[in-house]
This record gives sequence, C-alpha cells and structure tokens, in this order.
Amino acid sequence: MATDTCFWVPAGDDLYRAYHDAEWGFPVDDDTRLFEKLCLEGFQAGLSWRTILGKRENFRRAFAGFDLETVAAYGPDDVERLLGDAGIVRHRGKIEAAIHNAGRALELIATEGSLAAYVWSFEPAPGSRPARLTEAVLRTMAVTPESKALSQDLRKRGWKFVGPTTAYAFMQAMGLVNDHQHDCPVRGPAEAARAAFRVPG
Repeated sequence: MATDTCFWVPAGDDLYRAYHDAEWGFPVDDDTRLFEKLCLEGFQAGLSWRTILGKRENFRRAFAGFDLETVAAYGPDDVERLLGDAGIVRHRGKIEAAIHNAGRALELIATEGSLAAYVWSFEPAPGSRPARLTEAVLRTMAVTPESKALSQDLRKRGWKFVGPTTAYAFMQAMGLVNDHQHDCPVRGPAEAARAAFRVPG
C-alpha cells in the first residue's frame, strides 16, 4: 500500500484504505456493481460511507447480491425481512426505494441496452475537470453539472434516493471521474485503468 492517500481516508482504517486503493475511482461497466453502488449511495444518505462500507457484505447477502431481477421481485414480506435485518440499515423508505429502483433499472436496460451504457453517457468531458485536484478543490465539488443531469434524468425515469450529491458520489466511486488528489499515488493507476477502459455503448 502507498504511504500517502486522499484526505478523506482515515489513518489506520484498513477497510477504508483497501476500498480507496483498489476500488474508488476505477472504471466499472458491470450492471450489477453499478446498481449495487446506486443502492448503497441511497442507503448512505444521512450516514457516513464508512458505515455503509462496513455493512456492505451484509447488504449483498440481504439483497441477493443485488441481482436486478431478484430484487425487483421483492414484495412486502421481503421488506419486513429486511427491516428485521440488523446487519443493514433498517430504513423502510430506503429499502423500498432499492426494490423500486431495481424495477426502474430493468426498464432502463430494456431501452438503453445496459445500465453501464446509460450511466457512462454522463461522463464529463476531460476538459471540464479542474486542472489540479487538491483537498481544497475537492471539498467544493459535491455536485457537478453532470451529476445534476444524471440525477434529474434518473428521477424523471422514476428512481428514488438519487439526488445530485448521491449521483456525484456514485460517479466518483465508479470511475466516471478520477477524483484522487494529484498527489495521491492511486491517481496514476486509476488514470491508466480509465485509459484502457472501453466505454460501453
């Protein structure tokens, strides 16, 4: 592991550090992973990502690995089961939103070909990004025009818990933007992964 990292990674937190070093900012084109992240970002609302990250395996178990067709078929009994699961965030609105959004994701895939092709169409142009990403710059970037556009379009399609801040956190995590600080050793590997990545279409 590198000795330096982005400002938001707590010192001594191995789980968070592993997430930062191996996942955050690396491009993803797998529909299941993209849907999982959209769900977990919704569950994060009002909480810390560290809380959600610590429960991620429990969420995967509870939501059948975030298989879209399985989750979309969940009914009232599943909602009650999930509300009784202490391993996840037991919030009725967020649970119901995840199930609802699975149905919307299937609709989107039917019209757009894949969830990946859809979300990557919101990738910002490279020239629109700040010339240098420092802690000070990143602290001002909770929302961008692209995250607003993604959020607005998802909500128009009926999705829930997908505000512009949630959409931007999703874009950061899934590699649609590389928000590793310029002095972070992981920035280079994330850039290389994006250069080798073929945008789905």
